[in-house]
Amino acid sequence: MQSLKIIYAGSPLASSIVLKNLIAVQKECGFQIAGVLTNPPASRGRHSELIPTEVAVVARENNIPVFEFDHLMSEARDSISPLGADLLVSFDYGRIFGPKFLALFPLGGINLHPSALPKYRGCTPVPAALLNGDKSLGVTVQKLALATDEGDILAQTEIPLDGSETTLSLMDGDGKSSAVTDAGVKLLKKVLKEISNSDSELVGKKQSGETSYTEFLKKDDGKIDWNESAELIERKIRAFTPYPLCFSSFNGVRVTILKAKIGDAESSEKPGTVLPYRKAVGIEIACGGGSTLVVTELQQEKKKAMDYKSFLNGARNFVGSILE
Repeated sequence: MQSLKIIYAGSPLASSIVLKNLIAVQKECGFQIAGVLTNPPASRGRHSELIPTEVAVVARENNIPVFEFDHLMSEARDSISPLGADLLVSFDYGRIFGPKFLALFPLGGINLHPSALPKYRGCTPVPAALLNGDKSLGVTVQKLALATDEGDILAQTEIPLDGSETTLSLMDGDGKSSAVTDAGVKLLKKVLKEISNSDSELVGKKQSGETSYTEFLKKDDGKIDWNESAELIERKIRAFTPYPLCFSSFNGVRVTILKAKIGDAESSEKPGTVLPYRKAVGIEIACGGGSTLVVTELQQEKKKAMDYKSFLNGARNFVGSILE
């Protein structure tokens, strides 16, 4: 097939990084991005200004038609159909593709998913991998199926993890590239080349192995239970960055823990107790099982994020307190 026409579907920053890379290799890989499907502008900030998605911004910068729908019903189908696209390519779009919409594309659709499917199907695979302390993170290109992340696998790879990563660093990186987007672009280039050079439908591999599912994260998921081990709390801090972030309460005021590490000391104090200050270490907090967490960056409600030394300068009764 010559000049494969695709519609790209995505919304947040990580998806815009992938889109930008695909735009740069269209000619090389034998495809053309005929349009971009993304979420409608969202109200943000003090003045509730409507802000377009990062994907919409990149598309418009490259003169690619942008389609923003709340629901993929007849209006969306009527807008996309005249483009005559062959294939739908999706990464972190955030909405479900129904059978009528997928039927618009003769070659169906493919989806980039940051897990080693069938492990961690669903919307939060990266936080799930970090919470479980996995040593690697899978990245998969799959055929789009009506059931969530159950499509055949077209390409798959793994990213090694060293235990320092956050969901933010893995997905967004420096805003120009990240571990997930770098791996995903390589896989998509390979698959799109194969599709554009094929005279028949690309055949994938059926998913096999242990299946697991992830769920939407809620704000309250970030509430720290100091009775848990420091190891688990530290994983949660990394997994829940940038959302929902991990937090506790000091004198009735929310304190968000932004960066921390597992302490090397043991404590018999009640979990949640802020231990005597060791300036060269950080703020040590007693956790379950006698373990300790060393906090190095935190943010009190309605204040700026601070390193632990600056924070203690303004919260002198923090040491010795018991966090709620």
